[in-house]
This record gives sequence, C-alpha cells and structure tokens, in this order.
Amino acid sequence: MIITKTMGIIEVVQKFPQTTDVFRNYGMGCFGCAAARYENIEQGALAHGIDVDALIADLNKAAEGGCTGGSCGCGCKS
Repeated sequence: MIITKTMGIIEVVQKFPQTTDVFRNYGMGCFGCAAARYENIEQGALAHGIDVDALIADLNKAAEGGCTGGSCGCGCKS
C-alpha cells in the first residue's frame, strides 16, 4: 500500500497525479479548496460521507497503475 488515510490530499495528488480522477469520482474534486491543503484523506472523506477504506483502495490501484478497465469501482473508466 502506497497511499494511506493519514496522507494529505494535496500531497497525494502531487505525488500521484493519476489519482485526481479517483478523488473526483468520489466527490472530492475540490483540490483548490483551502481545507484540502490541511486535511488528510480520512478527514476529507469523512467530511464528504465517503467510505475511507474504499477510497484508499481505489487510490492505491490508480497509484500502482492498476486502475484499468473500469473494474476498480471508482468510475474512472480508465
């Protein structure tokens, strides 16, 4: 597992740009939001009512290049 729920949202997007679509598909497309600069993934997910474990699993699939064929469940259709 590369990405953990304690990592910062902006940190993850900068390190793994391919995760942007996963965040957006989960309803977390507010990368310009001030809170995104200070919140970790778990805090952001909980604020949006998102299943943290599912989000982390899909973010890791994307970061590892395994988010393909739309089978990840994130809706990225990559």
